[in-house]
Order: sequence, then structure tokens, then C-alpha cells
Amino acid sequence: MKIEGTYASHGPRDRIFALLVDEEVLRRCVPGCRSLTKQGEDRFSVALDVGLGSVAGSYEGTVSLSQKAPPERLEIAVDGKGKLGFVRGKASLQLTPAPHDGLQSTLIAYHGEVQIGGTIASVGQRVLQGTAKMMAGQFFAAVEAEAVAAESASPAPVQHGRWRDFLRWLHSLLRSVFRRRTPTA
Repeated sequence: MKIEGTYASHGPRDRIFALLVDEEVLRRCVPGCRSLTKQGEDRFSVALDVGLGSVAGSYEGTVSLSQKAPPERLEIAVDGKGKLGFVRGKASLQLTPAPHDGLQSTLIAYHGEVQIGGTIASVGQRVLQGTAKMMAGQFFAAVEAEAVAAESASPAPVQHGRWRDFLRWLHSLLRSVFRRRTPTA
């Protein structure tokens, strides 16, 4: 299954890249993450709780970061399994500066291939692609919240959770829809 998309994030490219490779940030921002532990240089073990409608389960596996070219690109490989099946995939992230209204912003473009097997594959490719896109959006929205918090002088930590991450994703989706409809001179 192919996955691809873009996400426009407030914050400079170097800060966004640094957040994408930070263990603590990944632990807080990956949707459904129960644990994320560093195993070596750019390699982590991960435990996730993921639900797709009536098919929900726990998964354990590894996440590896490679092809790092700060702050421009990064490759992520995932290999995991659970009682309901397995997931293996690789994705490339490309970060480009995208100034918007005079503010520093970053456009994150991602594309990759994912293999899914077991009971979870019976959900269907369209549902899986939609869920993958939503989870990617939730992840990038949570990373964006971390970037905004890092810019502010507020010592309060960013609050995450399924509901907050979903609302951040929905807000970013609406923001991108209405940004496209803005008339240009």
C-alpha cells in the first residue's frame, strides 16, 4: 500500500527536523504510543495501541531513522507485529521552507510503501489508507504543537492524547482547506 501526503507546519525547518528525531518528542507525539525506547543510534523499540473501527490491537516493533540529511530529509522504517497482524514499511520525509504570511513555516512531504498482513488487512485498503493519513496528520499536528511550545516563553508542557491530537489534526485540515480558498491578487 502506498502512503503519501503533505503537512504544512508552523516553525522553521531546522526546529521541525530536530523534533522529528528527538526520542522524547516521538514518545509524546506518535498516536497510540505506549512506550518508545532507544535501542541504538537512530533505532527504537516501540509499543502502540491502534484501533481501526472494530479492529483494535496492540503492536510491538522497531522504528529506524536513516538517510538523515538535516534539516532537509529523513527516512523512517517501521517493522511491527501484534495479535491482529503485522506492518512493515518505509517512508521518506522531505522538509522544505514554506513561508506563510511572513512567518517561518515548513512543508513536510512524505511518501512510502507499507505492507500489512493478518486480520488488520481485512479492513480494506481504502480504510487503511485513510487511517494512515489521519494518524500521520495527528503525528505532524502534535509535532507542530511541540514546535510552537518551544518558540513560546511558556514553561507549560504540551498536552497530548487521542482527543487533543485529533482536534489538532482537524484544525490543520480545516486550515489547509480554507488557505486554498483564499483569493490571491
